[in-house]
Amino acid sequence: MTAEPSSAHDAEPGIHLPVPPPDGFTVDDLFTLPDLPPHTELFDGSLVFVSPQRDFHSIVIDLLVAGLRRAVPSGLKVRREMTVVLDHRNAPEPDISVVRADAFTGREQTRYHSEDLVLAVEVVSPDSEARDRDSKPTKYAAAGIPHFWLVEMAEGNQHPVVRTYELDPVNKAYALTGIHHDKLELSAPFDIEIDITSGALDEL
Repeated sequence: MTAEPSSAHDAEPGIHLPVPPPDGFTVDDLFTLPDLPPHTELFDGSLVFVSPQRDFHSIVIDLLVAGLRRAVPSGLKVRREMTVVLDHRNAPEPDISVVRADAFTGREQTRYHSEDLVLAVEVVSPDSEARDRDSKPTKYAAAGIPHFWLVEMAEGNQHPVVRTYELDPVNKAYALTGIHHDKLELSAPFDIEIDITSGALDEL
């Protein structure tokens, strides 16, 4: 079901947001509604718009993407800020996704599906803190994504702190596997070693 903008607002200047249908928006709406802002996400049938991001958010994504691409095995690919369809009412956009290579369909691809992902990474922003800490990991786990990382800014020298989680397939919840301050060193989902000190950020 595609929502139409309210005709009462058509003559008013400024930004016009689509009026939600009675049952909320769906994934089809997310990809067909015109003029949605970049990086719009779908949560429980509601559209979520992204605020301007801090330098920390952008540079940490760059750092982790570069490190993951150095380490990723041939059967996987690293993608940033791509929509991931969890179900017909939820389509978030992880900051970083590690996806199965066979899920890549071409340069015009606009989305992946939860079963395509091995890892989802969220870098916390002030406007998305609750979603990144609570809603997203809960939904990623329920959708069966095996690994999740939550990245936040440390107090003091403002380097990233990475909390890594692995899915417990029995209860469909994430278990914390580590808290990483200076070096991100892991053996799952594959061998990874990334310098995450403030000095590493300064070099980018």
